[in-house]
Amino acid sequence: MRRGAPLALALAMLGAATAGCGQSTEGAAGHVPPPAAPAPASTPTPTAEPTPFATLPPPTRPRQLGRAGGWRVTTYYTALESLYDGERKPVRGCARFHCSHGRAPLGSYPADFLKVVQMEGSGRITGGPQRGRFLNWSHSVGFWLDDTTRDSRGRPLVPWASAAADKSVLARGQRFAIVGCGRDGNDRPIGGEVCAAFRKARWTVTDLFRPGYGGENHADVYIGEEKDSRLSESPFYTTLNGATLGSS
Repeated sequence: MRRGAPLALALAMLGAATAGCGQSTEGAAGHVPPPAAPAPASTPTPTAEPTPFATLPPPTRPRQLGRAGGWRVTTYYTALESLYDGERKPVRGCARFHCSHGRAPLGSYPADFLKVVQMEGSGRITGGPQRGRFLNWSHSVGFWLDDTTRDSRGRPLVPWASAAADKSVLARGQRFAIVGCGRDGNDRPIGGEVCAAFRKARWTVTDLFRPGYGGENHADVYIGEEKDSRLSESPFYTTLNGATLGSS
């Protein structure tokens, strides 16, 4: 859950197809080709002995970051306006990307949608003249309209890849993997497909926490945009308490 946006928004925009080969044969009725001359005998070329498995280098493992079981990992996402039906409220802010704390009218949106946008940082607009665009929010900018989500350097967020952290804990650009999922907010082990998805992903720190919302050994990972239902009701919108991280 990204409770705040970055310290500062740096506003810089930034099959092979395999063809099968068919084989055809042609022949004329009544015509039999002469037998081919026998090939001269040859000495078979010796083949190298296969390398014993025991001599192969072991697979590399991520280097552990911090203490095993010492991390808290939270999640954030992009809200989808059509999933919300609260009373509509007008919003003012920046009508363009290169702006801060603007006062331009940006349209009216469900109050519960706006609440999630301010909590998670972004929402896709699904109706009205801004349909298809994003309503983004950060503590240092306020609301603004955009064509994509943004990390703290202005680049689009990447689902199951972008992450946020306090810069004193994980530096910007640090890549990491979740190698142990720990337990959820109800102190139950996180297992099955949920843990498998978090362990499979490779994250890069591109966002910084708003001061006071990071904390020691806390990372926040982006799990994408809502689709057919609210992500707040999904098992993937969770907290991994006692997680273990490794460098990637």
